Amino acid sequence: MNIYYDKQKPITVICGHYGTGKTNVAVNIALNEKSRLAESERLILLDMDIVNPYFRSSDNAGMLKCEGIDVIVPQYAGTNVDVPSILPDIARIFLPGNYSVLDVGGDDSGATVLSVYKERIIEKGYRFFYVINQSRPFISTPEAAIGMLADIESSSGLKACGIINNTSMGEETTADIIRDSFDYCKKVCALSGLPLAATTVFDDSEFSEKEKEEYKITKILSVTKKIY
Repeated sequence: MNIYYDKQKPITVICGHYGTGKTNVAVNIALNEKSRLAESERLILLDMDIVNPYFRSSDNAGMLKCEGIDVIVPQYAGTNVDVPSILPDIARIFLPGNYSVLDVGGDDSGATVLSVYKERIIEKGYRFFYVINQSRPFISTPEAAIGMLADIESSSGLKACGIINNTSMGEETTADIIRDSFDYCKKVCALSGLPLAATTVFDDSEFSEKEKEEYKITKILSVTKKIY
């Protein structure tokens, strides 16, 4: 499964619990997808994280705009005001020729905002990737991760299509830490019935070709704020 591009499904939803690194994944997907679009097509990164005011894609708006990516952020992003709000120009993601990546809040409460636009998202065509990170509390077991996914799907009214294993411990991440997450992500996939879409890494040089193929090793950049 290609996490970066699917022309038939213009909306890519990225959701996961707080601290999984979902925003970094969302920004990477947006940067990569933009490079694959035609000149006449537009890529929008929509920051729908209206719950957590501290670590979200709006922090990267300047860099993304320089790359030709439109960024829609909550009204109070970058301030100390924590009021759930989405700007009316969210409607732009549904226009013909527009592609979008949605960075969604980290739990079932954050995902509730998706339910407002559920029918239009389904009509436009979407992919929904669930980001997991074995190093994070509350989802460190496959069962806990599956419970969170069930809550998010129930709140949003949308169904995930794949799992992104984004296990990391920031600058202390090693290849062995990522390898240790392989069984975890396999169990999450088995319990959910969803395919593994990618295992993200900052450096893929220490992984064998067999590991890269079996665990969908995908190199990404560290471009956002992270909490560990």
